[in-house]
Formats: sequence, C-alpha cells, structure tokens
Amino acid sequence: MTRLDALLAGLAHERSTGALRLGRNGTIFLHDGRVTYMECAQTPGVERMLTVRGRMTEAALRGLQADGGCARLLEEGPLTPGELQFAVLGVVLDAAFFLLPISGARPKFRPGERHWLGGQWFFDVAGLVRECARRRAHLAEIWPYADVDTLPVRPVAWLPGQAVTLSRVQWEVIVGADHKATPLELARQLGRSGYAVLLAVRRLAAAGLLVPPDPVPVAPPEAARATSPGPARAALPGSARTAPGDKRQKAAGPSEEGAGLPKRARHPYGAPPHDPGAVAQPIGPPTTGDPTDLALLMRLKKALEELA
Repeated sequence: MTRLDALLAGLAHERSTGALRLGRNGTIFLHDGRVTYMECAQTPGVERMLTVRGRMTEAALRGLQADGGCARLLEEGPLTPGELQFAVLGVVLDAAFFLLPISGARPKFRPGERHWLGGQWFFDVAGLVRECARRRAHLAEIWPYADVDTLPVRPVAWLPGQAVTLSRVQWEVIVGADHKATPLELARQLGRSGYAVLLAVRRLAAAGLLVPPDPVPVAPPEAARATSPGPARAALPGSARTAPGDKRQKAAGPSEEGAGLPKRARHPYGAPPHDPGAVAQPIGPPTTGDPTDLALLMRLKKALEELA
C-alpha cells in the first residue's frame, strides 16, 4: 500500500489541485502541488478553534462559510489576517502530525475541490513531513513512552513535592481532566492544538503529576500450567546455576548484574532519560505565501510551544 507521504509527494510533483480525501480520517487540500489546508478527525479545525476560544459564534461562522468565505471573514470578522494565518498554520501542522502516519485508508483525490478558506497560504509537502518527524522526536525527548498519548489523563491527588509550576496549557489540562478523556479529546474540548496538549501531557508525566497506568495482568500459558510440577522458584537475576562449593562460580560484577536484569515493559511515571548530547532537529516546513512569510510564524510557534 502506498504511504500517504509518498502519495502527497507524487501530487506535489504533478502540481495537482484538489482534495485528497482519507475517508473518515480527514482531507488534505492542495493547490498547484502545495498544501493549503488539512482537516483531521482527531484534531480541532479552524472552525472549532474560533468558536471554542470565543472569537466568534457558530452561527456567524456558518454564515461566513456559506457566503463570502475567507474574504468576508477578514472583512467582517474579529480576526486580523495575521491571526487567521497563525490559526491556519497551527491547524495544518496539527492535522499533518496525525494524518501522515495513517495506514490502511484508501485515499481518493478529487480534482478542483477547494476548502472554504481558499488558497491563502501554502505549505511544502516535504517540509511538512520533516516537521512531523521533528515533533515526534521532541515528544520522545520529553517523555519517551507514547502510552500517555492515548490513555485517559489522570492527575495525581497529591503533589510529589512542596510546589509545582505549570504552564497555561498544563493548567487547562489538569482542570479539564475528568479521568476519562484522552489528550486528543481534551484538545477538542479546550479548543487547543492536539500537539500542544500532547506536549503538556508528556511534561506532566515526566514531572510525576499523572497517575501511572494500571498494570495489565498476564496469565500464564495453558500448557505451562498443565505441565508445571509445582510452584516455580524465582531465580535471582545474574545468579549462576552452580553449587555453592563449585570453584567455577564467581561473583558477578556490576555489568553482569545489569545484563541479567529483566527489561521492564512499561516505565513508571517519573523522570525520563535525558541525552545532553542530543542534536536539535531542524525546525519548520519551508512555507510560502502572501501577505507575510509563514516561516517567521513557524519559528514563533515553536518558541511558544517551548514556553507552553
């Protein structure tokens, strides 16, 4: 099956214009081979961002969508061109992060179809792929265990220390968490970027502010229970199977003991490993468009994510 990024690269090479529909997962809009907008079922779109954050009502937005589109929104709406541009940038990067890894879908390209916002801003396909890779590496650096991305957010009842400092997004996540909603569900409820909420959740996990997931019980195989003569004795890691007086037995050094320890399937919530020599990934997809340079907004958005 053709990967989505390879399919997009082919559409970009052919300078295609239209909509690449991914079933219920979302839609990617292109103009002359460049992405103009992305819709993803898992993440909030521009419409959700504007209404949940109180910038305009749903009725007013529907009226602008049906008559006038983006031009009328900028003329009569409460947004400046820069604000709308920044919102579109965040939504497209958010949707790309969750759409590009999708497999198993049957994409269908519809030539000539456009999003109601039109082709105001453009995103390079190869740059979007690089930015998604950078974001995944950044998430892994903060907290390398991706189970927190899909499990319900459950804040701890007691602080692990005397005080804690939270960012604005982290505070919204803590307040909005009902121990049932996942990070992406919280993002839709809060009108926040899905990636921004994932960043906040992983930082909360790294700080020990989330309840660890419940352990999954593992039942022994039926054959092992049937043939087992009795309760098995647990062998110490690194211990040798020799008699106490056997001269061949020797004390295990630190490296041998470490080699004998079993690997944990799930790391408890706590401080993740940190590599001080890690090389920072290049930022941002090269973007072009008028009236302003999206590359500048890209750098600004990354700086705001680091402060969140």
